[in-house]
Amino acid sequence: MSEQQILTIEEFNQLLQLWSGKTVKVTKNELRDEDTIIMNIEEISYSTDTRRIDKYEPMHSLYLHGRGRLATEPQNAQPLPSPYYEIPLEDSTQYQYQNEKFSLLTDRGSYTIELMD
Repeated sequence: MSEQQILTIEEFNQLLQLWSGKTVKVTKNELRDEDTIIMNIEEISYSTDTRRIDKYEPMHSLYLHGRGRLATEPQNAQPLPSPYYEIPLEDSTQYQYQNEKFSLLTDRGSYTIELMD
């Protein structure tokens, strides 16, 4: 078992880019809601929105592009409604890496991205 690493956004991006073309599991825990997504990452991109209408809209977003499915319940997998999965990022987001798994901790919740293959 390797030691947990705290990453900068740049280090996180460099490591995550290596997972392009691979299958990952993304788990979201936000406001007592948990979702699990299995997807093949085809591309990784980011956006910044300085014209937010309210604080609920993220200033920064990570986009995992590719085909995937959302499994809110283990036997009930649905295709993702769009060809990407968006993870809201904040200036205060903490990026951690351990055992082929990223953890992103935000004020709203947490996300894990783990390699499947």
